[in-house]
Amino acid sequence: MGFQSFDSSDDQAACAPRTALLRAALKTLRLDGLLIPRTDRHQDEYVPASDERLRWLTGFDGSAGMAVVLTRKAAIFTDGRYVLQVKAQVDGAVYETHNSADTTAFAWLGANLKAGQRLGYDPWLHTVSDAEKLSRACADAGAELIALEANPVDEIWHDRPAPPSTPVVLHPLKYAGTPATEKIAAVRRTIRDDRLDAVVLTLPDSVCWLFNIRGRDLPHTPVVLAFTIVPARGRPQLFVERARLGRPVRAYLSGIARVRPPSAFETALGELGAKSKCVGLDPTRAARAVSARLEATGATVKHRADPCLLPKAIKTAAEIRGTRAAHRRDGAAVTRFLAWLDAEADRGNLSEIDAAIKLEGFRQDTGRLCDLSFDTISGAGPHGAIVHYRVTRKSNRKLKPDTLYLIDSGGQYRDGTTDITRNVAIGTPSGEMRRHFTLVLKGHIALAAALFPAGTSGA
Repeated sequence: MGFQSFDSSDDQAACAPRTALLRAALKTLRLDGLLIPRTDRHQDEYVPASDERLRWLTGFDGSAGMAVVLTRKAAIFTDGRYVLQVKAQVDGAVYETHNSADTTAFAWLGANLKAGQRLGYDPWLHTVSDAEKLSRACADAGAELIALEANPVDEIWHDRPAPPSTPVVLHPLKYAGTPATEKIAAVRRTIRDDRLDAVVLTLPDSVCWLFNIRGRDLPHTPVVLAFTIVPARGRPQLFVERARLGRPVRAYLSGIARVRPPSAFETALGELGAKSKCVGLDPTRAARAVSARLEATGATVKHRADPCLLPKAIKTAAEIRGTRAAHRRDGAAVTRFLAWLDAEADRGNLSEIDAAIKLEGFRQDTGRLCDLSFDTISGAGPHGAIVHYRVTRKSNRKLKPDTLYLIDSGGQYRDGTTDITRNVAIGTPSGEMRRHFTLVLKGHIALAAALFPAGTSGA
C-alpha cells in the first residue's frame, strides 16, 4: 500500500531497441508479427508486474490496450480514456497510435497483413471470442494466425519480475453473508440445469467470491490469481500453490475443494477431455488456451456465461451493510481532506503528489484501510482533463489559485470498496468554469431522473 507516482520514461526510451529485439525473435520463429495485449491469463484489468508486457515493450502503462508488431510496421490501440496518455508515453517513431473506437486492431490487421504472412499470438492472453475475431481478420487478409507455445516477449524480457505469491486469506462470513458451501451448491444446480458435467472458472474475482477467499496478487484488487473447475457433482478443484495457504486456510479449503498446484491445471483440463465431458466456458472471459486444451483432449465445450457473475452481483444483506459502512467511513476521510484542502490550497504550495499522499493519510487514519482501490488521479489545471491521469515526479504540478483541481480516488476495506471523484475550485472560479461545472451537474441530474424502458441494458 502507499501512494505511488508513475514514470515510464525509462520504458519509453527503451521502446525502439526492445521492439527491435522482438522483431529479431519473431524472425527466428518465422513469424511476420505478434499481438501484445495488456492482460494476463485471467483477462484482468489489473495485472501483476510479471504480466506488464505491453508497458515493458512500449512504455504505455494504461489499464487497457494492445500492440501489434509487424516486420515493418507497428501500432498500439487504446480506448478513449488513453488517447492523450498513449501519445505521451509511446515512441511515435516506432508505433502508430489509434483510438480503438475509430480503428480497431482487427481492422488495422486487415489493412496491413499480407497474404501468406504468419501472425503469432499467445492463446493464454486472448479470450475465445477475441481469438475467433483475430482468426477471421487473418483469414480475410489471406494470412495465418499461429497459436504460440511460449510468448516471445517473455523470451527477451530478461529481468521479468517473478509472479505474485502472496498469502491467501479467508473472507469472513460476517462480510460475505453466504457460506462457500451454499455458493458452490448453487453453481452446481446451474451446471446441472444447463446439462453440463462441469464449468471452468477463470476470473479471479469469481473464484474468490465462490470460495470466500481473498489475496493481494494484484495492485488494488484483493484477489488470488487462481483457476477452478466445478463439477456438477463432487468437490471443485482449486488450483493454487499450497505454500500460499496458512494452516487455517488450508484446512478450510481442503474441506470444500481439492487443492492442486497451478501446474496441474492443464492436466486437469485434459482429464475432463479424456472422460468426454461436456464443459461450460465463458467465451468472453476465458483464454483461448483453455478452450483449445479441452477440445484437443475430447471434451465438448459449451459457451456459457460465468455462472458466478449474476449471483455475485446480487448482494447479500451483509455485503450491503459492509458497503454502507465503508462509504460512511471513507466519506468522512474525504471530507477531512476537503476541509484541509480548503484551508491549505490557496497558498499555492501544494502539489498533486502532496494532495494524493494527504488523502491517503486520512484514509489510513480510519485504521481500516487495506489498500487504495486504484491509483489516485490527482490532476491540477489541465491535468484534470486527462482521463485516468497518473501523476509522475516529472509531471507533478502545483495547485495554483483560480484553477480547477480534480481528485478521483477510492479505498479498499474488508467490508467494501469506494470510488469518489470531486472537482475543486482552487481560489475563485471563472465564469467559464462555473458554466461547464453547472452543465455537467445538470447532465448528471437529468440522467439520475431519467426513466428507462424495461430491458434497457445500459451498454
